[in-house]
Amino acid sequence: MEVLLDTCGRRTVKVLLLLHLFFAKATADCPKPQTRGDVVLTNNALLMNTFPKGVDVTLECANGFVKDSGSGVITCVDDNWTEPDLTCKKKDCLPPIGLNMSFNTSAGTLFGAVIKVICDKGFQVKGSSFKQCYALGWVGKAKCEIVTCEIPEKLTKGKSSWDSQDEPMYGEIIQYVCEDGYTLIGKNNTMCSETGEYDSPPPTCEGVTAKAITTTEMVTPTPKPAAQDSSATPTALRDKTVRTSTTAAVGGGRENLTAEDKPGEAVDTNQDVGHMPVIISVIFVSLAVCIMALFLHKFLLKRKGSYDTREDLKPELLQFQSL
Repeated sequence: MEVLLDTCGRRTVKVLLLLHLFFAKATADCPKPQTRGDVVLTNNALLMNTFPKGVDVTLECANGFVKDSGSGVITCVDDNWTEPDLTCKKKDCLPPIGLNMSFNTSAGTLFGAVIKVICDKGFQVKGSSFKQCYALGWVGKAKCEIVTCEIPEKLTKGKSSWDSQDEPMYGEIIQYVCEDGYTLIGKNNTMCSETGEYDSPPPTCEGVTAKAITTTEMVTPTPKPAAQDSSATPTALRDKTVRTSTTAAVGGGRENLTAEDKPGEAVDTNQDVGHMPVIISVIFVSLAVCIMALFLHKFLLKRKGSYDTREDLKPELLQFQSL
């Protein structure tokens, strides 16, 4: 009986010792380390299930943050972790650089900040108009492309200097010229502006000849034909003209006309005045011809008299030769 009691007592003592060792070991382990927003456990620490006394765990900065100071290592001591010395700060993406663009960075350039893309004059945004700072840098694809205008329309009775199939770009100037015989109405050039529109409308070509004819017809009056007496026969009109011309040449005035004109008939003074310069011109031409003929006749007579043929001495010469 004593032997059995001794055996049972030993077993009880062993169990109590094992329980004591188990609880003592359990109380020596540290709990899982707690982290804050800018500090997290490393991947190796996340794989650990228990944290016994004396074990080291490394902390790191969270996504979007970078280490400012400290090592990030903590140790399990007496069921507690040592105070972490790691400090982190937000990642700075720095102002981006782009071709023909700038940025509004009034909200800053740190992690999470959003900035606006601004294109240079004559350029426009293609893609996203904003960029945001993430852990890997700026996110949001954007580029600034040059503004273009539509291909200029063909000019009727003229042409432009643009001969390409591509659209004109900002700042390019289109020249216009009209064909011969046409005038350009408007500006002879236009430029593609920053808005994608031309700074002036295209000109037109108008015909100069047609415009000149229209102006002449409007300004120049059409002469009216002189009224004639339908009762007078051609022979009577001719006789009347001869009498009027002869009388005007001799008397030099309308008062010398004969009474052959029909009584009561109105006399056309303008018609007589129109014949007088012609009559006077004929008289002066006739006198000039007569004077020239007279001088020519005298000149020929002088030349004939100056040529001495000695025809009056021919008989004497013949007599002298016969001797």
